[in-house]
Amino acid sequence: MNYGVGFDDWVEADLGLGSGVAEPGATYGVDLAAYTPFTHRAIGCAMRVHSILGVGFPEIIYQRALAIELEREGMQAQREVETPIYFRGQQIGSRWVDFMVESPQPEKPILVELKVTADLADIHFAQVINYLEAYRLHVGLLLNFGSTSLQYRRFIKSTFHT
Repeated sequence: MNYGVGFDDWVEADLGLGSGVAEPGATYGVDLAAYTPFTHRAIGCAMRVHSILGVGFPEIIYQRALAIELEREGMQAQREVETPIYFRGQQIGSRWVDFMVESPQPEKPILVELKVTADLADIHFAQVINYLEAYRLHVGLLLNFGSTSLQYRRFIKSTFHT
């Protein structure tokens, strides 16, 4: 299964486990056109990393290389960001996110999660969707460096549980 969908494809994370491709021209309460240049640049950086390093390294190697490539691209990014998780208004823990990358809304960065696996699965989609929900972020990228070509998905989350 090839999850390297086209550059203009978005997965509507509000539909479940990333099962629905976002409708072109649909209104999601998020300006996809504003986010697209940022996600294109981040995915392009990941493609260059994958092209140079190939397959077979642990995730931390790709993470370090992507940090270098994002900086070369002039993108603001934070690596290994500890972010609190809230449930019904109370902090119940925290998780480490691989990257938070600049977006058109500085207070709503793009969440970037890296994987090194033979193929992406629903559990990987669920992780990104759950992180978007927990952190109240609208856009996330899932990047997989474990296949012969980079696999990626762009997620949009427009509704959040209370």
